[in-house]
Amino acid sequence: MGDVGQAVFCESFSDVTDAQWAAADAVVSAPDVPAEFRSKLERCRILVTPKVGFDNIDLAAWSELGIPVCNVPDYGTQEVADHAMALLLSLMKGITFHTRELKQDPRGLWRPALNPYGKRLSACVFGVVGLGRIGTAAALRAKAFGMDVVVYDPYISNGSELAVGVRRVHSLTELFSQCDIVSLHAPLSAETEKLINAEVLAASKPGLVLINTARGPIIDLDALYEALRADQIQAVGLDVLPVEPADPDHPLIKAWADGEDWIDHRLLLTPHSAFFTPESVYDMRFKGGEVALTYLQQGRLQNCVNGDFIGEFR
Repeated sequence: MGDVGQAVFCESFSDVTDAQWAAADAVVSAPDVPAEFRSKLERCRILVTPKVGFDNIDLAAWSELGIPVCNVPDYGTQEVADHAMALLLSLMKGITFHTRELKQDPRGLWRPALNPYGKRLSACVFGVVGLGRIGTAAALRAKAFGMDVVVYDPYISNGSELAVGVRRVHSLTELFSQCDIVSLHAPLSAETEKLINAEVLAASKPGLVLINTARGPIIDLDALYEALRADQIQAVGLDVLPVEPADPDHPLIKAWADGEDWIDHRLLLTPHSAFFTPESVYDMRFKGGEVALTYLQQGRLQNCVNGDFIGEFR
């Protein structure tokens, strides 16, 4: 397929010269390339966004140029599934609760029998929304703790759940009504934005713990605030938010930051950090480059996310 030339590494799009844009055979970039720079491409054959999500990429614009867009869906699978379990365990085993209490009074607040949301994990039903790579990894981790795992994913083929030994339901309300924990692992799209809304949250089994390490806009944060206040949801672990960094003026974030009594110990926040380990960062960079080189050298396209769109413009 031809030789591969020099690689150019830049901190910002403006650091790339017009000649470099014109000569680029491939672009690897986590943020989308703005239109002003995209218009300078003359021979680009592929864009790789070296991460799982591609909701920030203008697929139609790249498709109109006839350029395939590919992602790297396998770089942080283990890390994100681990993080979901860490948020769950921190809440249900009282890790952060006891740590904060003991810091205030190591002797007086030594209360091992107090665990606000403690349950025997093997007696819990663990729900997964989205049985993709990360959802499957989370399901297997939950099974290792002895939990009964049930999944909701309208896009997987019949029997996919049987391959990993879990149950399947066909509506979100059915999932939420029977689960002690629900962990979200769906991609963000027009269809999944605010997928977890007031109606779904109202169907929750009493005491439900909700975990989101997927994308923030999947949850209607206003509805989540109301559900927590109404005790429809017991506790929440969020690695992602609809607005990042966190909006300090949102009622949920403000109540949590101000330490209001009603939300005390009921919300864990981490800064979209589930994916991050030195190993995953290496994989992100290596696999992103590998996808680009495989196409340039062998003509083999991997993980293309705009294949349907490209056909419309050809």
